[in-house]
Amino acid sequence: MMADDRPNIIMIVAHDLGTHLGCYDAGLDTPHIDGLAADGVRFEQNHCTAAQCSPARGSMITGLYPHNNGLIGLTHGGWEIEDSVPCLPALMRDAGYSTHLFGVQHETLRGPERLGYEAVEATGSRAADIADALAQWLRARPSDADRPFYVSMGTGEPHRPYNRAGYPNDDPAEVTPLPWLPDRPGIRTDIAGLNGLVYAFDEAVGTVRAALEESGLADNTLLIVTCDHGIAMPRAKCTCYDPGTRVALVMRLPGRWEGGRAQEELLSACDLMPTLLDLIGASPVEGIDGRSFIGLLDGEEYLPRDHLFTEMTYHGMYNPMRCIRTREHKYIRNFGELPLVYMPVDIWEGPGGQEMAAECYGSARPAEELYDLRADPWEQRNLVDDPAQAELLCELANRVDAWMEESGDRLQEGRWPANPRHIETMRERLDQPRFAEWMRMTQHDWPEMLWFLGDA
Repeated sequence: MMADDRPNIIMIVAHDLGTHLGCYDAGLDTPHIDGLAADGVRFEQNHCTAAQCSPARGSMITGLYPHNNGLIGLTHGGWEIEDSVPCLPALMRDAGYSTHLFGVQHETLRGPERLGYEAVEATGSRAADIADALAQWLRARPSDADRPFYVSMGTGEPHRPYNRAGYPNDDPAEVTPLPWLPDRPGIRTDIAGLNGLVYAFDEAVGTVRAALEESGLADNTLLIVTCDHGIAMPRAKCTCYDPGTRVALVMRLPGRWEGGRAQEELLSACDLMPTLLDLIGASPVEGIDGRSFIGLLDGEEYLPRDHLFTEMTYHGMYNPMRCIRTREHKYIRNFGELPLVYMPVDIWEGPGGQEMAAECYGSARPAEELYDLRADPWEQRNLVDDPAQAELLCELANRVDAWMEESGDRLQEGRWPANPRHIETMRERLDQPRFAEWMRMTQHDWPEMLWFLGDA
């Protein structure tokens, strides 16, 4: 049998990281990932499809927007990828790769085999433990293995809670403020804790890189570092603003994708799956939303995206939004009466969330939002009522309408129904005093919330 010399693939996926890394100018020292970016390719405008864990990850492995693959909410809320939708690990397996999961996956509750993993090599979520397990596995792998491997390594860091025991915290007085939020003590406290979790994730990446070198596998392994969505701070996670949708993507394949390049082209998380299939010579999947960016990586013919879409439907609560982002502008449509900025309960109960609660929950969200990303990159000034933007507003709104119609988005029909498991989960959590308090604070005219609280 001839040796299969296609590259191995390791994809390291962080939890709620966004672009909070040194190589993305976040103001903290992450030497291992920064070093990978200096040796590889860093994508500056890579965006998730939904700034929430399961839907974002589902798009990465299906090439489809959440409302097209069925995973429109969290898996533990009862949402699942539709059975007819093929997933990346299974497609890699069918193409001749061995497929292995280390640590976290957040795409199904039916078991990793549903996604196509042949083996779960390590469970748990602590980055150091998962990285050590992968390093040991790499060092023990036979040099003459007849199948290349695909590995997904998922960590719990830097998901909240912040300020955990066993992680180094920065001094809140010394952290770099977040440019889209006010500079307040509670927000600084949150950033200090977040940084400690990011350092742990960075160390885990360093552990894997070292093991690749020691095992002799580095030269024929594509190493990818990415995450699901933005950091768990107000106006980031669970929004359609850039701090929620823009995510790190760093890739290195020695001899092919290296050299410390930074690419500014728009990418969607939907594009990752077809790119990896293209890399290994597998048959493309028809009818997906993503498209390969191999040409961009190889410096060959590539037609850049002029736009991408993002969305939300369910997280802890019903929070429906649809969004189009171009290079220069963003348009967001909000469905129903919602709080001005949605914060999940874990953000709300943190120091920064408590400082922002009155501003985020004190008024209703507008039906439409329009931002000029050149003049207002942190999306602070809604231009919907600016007469000079009326033509642009109409154009982008029409493009969202067309996308929803072409994709059969159920939001066109009215409110997307909750599933029984989601309702059961939310009702169970009402026994938790902090959760019940959060529910009451965020209540506007949300039928689901009102029903949970017995007020409908």
